[in-house]
Amino acid sequence: MIVVLKPNVAAEKRDQLVEWLKTMGLGVHISEGVYQTVLGLIGDISKVDADLIGSLEIVDSVKRVSETFKCCNRKFHPEDTVVSVGDVKIGGGNFCLIAGPCSVETEEQIVSVAKSVKEAGAKMLRGGAFKPRTSPYDFQGLKATGIEFLKIARQETGLPIVTEIMSVSDLPLFEDIDVLQVGARNMQNFDLLRELGQMGKPVLLKRGLANTLKELLMSAEYIMASGNENVILCERGIRTYSDYLRNTLDLSAVPMLHELSHLPVIVDPSHATGLARMVPPMALAATACGCDGLIIEVHNDPVHALCDGAQSLRPEEFAALVKKVSAVREAVSC
Repeated sequence: MIVVLKPNVAAEKRDQLVEWLKTMGLGVHISEGVYQTVLGLIGDISKVDADLIGSLEIVDSVKRVSETFKCCNRKFHPEDTVVSVGDVKIGGGNFCLIAGPCSVETEEQIVSVAKSVKEAGAKMLRGGAFKPRTSPYDFQGLKATGIEFLKIARQETGLPIVTEIMSVSDLPLFEDIDVLQVGARNMQNFDLLRELGQMGKPVLLKRGLANTLKELLMSAEYIMASGNENVILCERGIRTYSDYLRNTLDLSAVPMLHELSHLPVIVDPSHATGLARMVPPMALAATACGCDGLIIEVHNDPVHALCDGAQSLRPEEFAALVKKVSAVREAVSC
């Protein structure tokens, strides 16, 4: 249920209403927009008298929300959420490029790539220290050592770092990480999502290989219901009948997620396609359909990469793509 307040309601009266609602055992999410304030009521609303609330002097309207996701619902929070990572902002018109290798391999490699992508225009550095692989015999990442290399790259470039967490037991290693990524295979690891909600750091949540948008939003709900509103949604392709690409990039998810939720939405064309030559056209298409950013794999030597070299752009290819992305953003803003 959402309660829309009339314009220019005094803070004291608003707070009195919020406290009264809380006495009913409800959680109250307050969203203060430019033109109106919305109170999102979370919990058992079966005994709430909507007519009584609607009759109050400061209340404009009361609406029931049928969707099971509440915290991330745009009806609860009409204004776009802007997630801040240091000086970098994502959402609400702020576009963010995240780039780096699939896996951190050496200190020299990650620092070199970090410097290249920063020069090209990237705002954050990605790199996997823990790698979930289909085969147990494939490279699994440098783990704690990889995280230390990422920190060195951050120190050298100033770029905030994004890296994937796979297990609750690894949380202590991620205390100094700027953005914690939840990969497709862990999208419904609810124990992990709850812990990340309590941790409070920005979370980049990727859509699962075969998950619906509602399931993605419900996973975001786990994080937000635990107290963390800094969630970034990521469309990274889903498993379909495609026989030439790694996955199918569902670009229709971008405008639909923006319609359903106030959270920022970014796109990962690298994992979606699995082929470096397909990354630029899909990145441009994602930009044109209104995503809030891109996360792209860049490697200084893709042929010898320990993980996903086939889908990684070279630094010079990334730099060329950034210019085209800027041109598309300028075109669609007209």
